[in-house]
Order: sequence, then C-alpha cells, then structure tokens
Amino acid sequence: MSSDVMEDYLKAIYVLEGETGPPVSTSAVAERLGKTPPTVTSMLGTLEERGLVEREKYEGAELTDEGRTVALEVLRHHRLLEAYLAERLDYSRSEVHDEADALEHHISEEFERRVADTLGDPAVDPHGDPIPGADLQPPAEDDARPLTDFEVGDRVVIARVSDRDDEELEYLDRTGITPGTTIEVRDIAPFGMVTVGVESSADDQSLPEAVAAGVRVRSVEDAGEPTAPNEGVGGV
Repeated sequence: MSSDVMEDYLKAIYVLEGETGPPVSTSAVAERLGKTPPTVTSMLGTLEERGLVEREKYEGAELTDEGRTVALEVLRHHRLLEAYLAERLDYSRSEVHDEADALEHHISEEFERRVADTLGDPAVDPHGDPIPGADLQPPAEDDARPLTDFEVGDRVVIARVSDRDDEELEYLDRTGITPGTTIEVRDIAPFGMVTVGVESSADDQSLPEAVAAGVRVRSVEDAGEPTAPNEGVGGV
C-alpha cells in the first residue's frame, strides 16, 4: 500500500512524463514538488523497491505499469474533486487545486463514483486537463499546443491553462482567458509579450511569454465549435 507522499511523487512523475517524456530527471521532480534533490533521490529509491518506478543511473525515473495505475487513480480523484469544488461549491479555478491536493488521497471509490455520476462523468477539470476514466487508462494524447506556437492573426480555442500559479489563474480568469474561449493573436512583441483579443471583450490582453506558454490551445479549425468545459465556472 502506498503512502500519501508516495502517491504525490507518482502523480508528479506521471505529469512530467506527459510534458517531457520518460525518463524524468530527479531535478525535475524536485522542482515540481518543492523538494531537495537528495530527498527525491531517497524517495525514488523507495518507489523502485516497491516496483512503482524504474531508474537508470544519470537518466532518471520512469513509472512501471503498477506505478502508472496508482498515479492515474490519484489524478482521477484530484481532477474530479477540482470539478466538483468548482461546479457545486463555487470555488474559483485558482482555489480548487490546493483543496483537491488535500482530499485526493482520502476519498473512497464509492465517493469517487458518486462525484463522477453527479457531474455527468466529466472529461476535463476546470483547467481543461483531462480526467482519467474509471478504467484508469491514460487519457488520449493531447494535441493542444502552447499559445506561443501561433502567429499574429491566428484564431485559436483555449483547451487548458496551467494550474501551477494561483495569481496567474486569477489574472486569466479576470481577463476571460479560460478553457473553451476563442482568442486571436494580435501582436507578439520582440521582448516576449503576447497580446490577444478575447471573444466578447473589447479590450486586448497582453501576456508574458512564460504565461502564454502555459496556455494550451487548438486552432479554430482543429477545435471545431468550441464548448466551455465546466460551464459556469469562472465566467466561462
């Protein structure tokens, strides 16, 4: 049986594998979890002993099938809880992450099922991140790309936004840059500022390049007719 801390590590490794591919470096896990590299190295050794990760010297760690299943279950709990907190308890997008972190390890499978049923088995959480299914199979590969990949004049639909920074999320919510919204790239400054026009808003919004890179989008043609996930959350 895995501990809460072990599950946090497995979830972090799973997310990092999706961002950069396996294996995941010790430094990347340390940065993600706010731990020191020696602490991460020690925990990765424990996870390897439990058969939850495999490690290669100087390369990093990769989830085993068992470790991936555990990570997907925790991630399903986390993202379902985020959706429930946002839709039924009126939490904002910037508030749900920490609450879900505190609860994700402690809900029963029956509670998980009831939450999913109550919400209509949602496909994504309030940030647009895919929720693993009850079968704990990995979600389909995401074809959304960073906003910074697009050029002036491109019209795109926001697929998801990063949940790593509460202040960024609050700003994006205030400006209407939320999952399901159509935006147009208006300007890309040489010093990295990306300016976009947001549908149903007269004002353009400018984003630092680092923030724009965390906004994942699809071209309007690829996205089809956009529909906002978790309608009613944060004005979407």
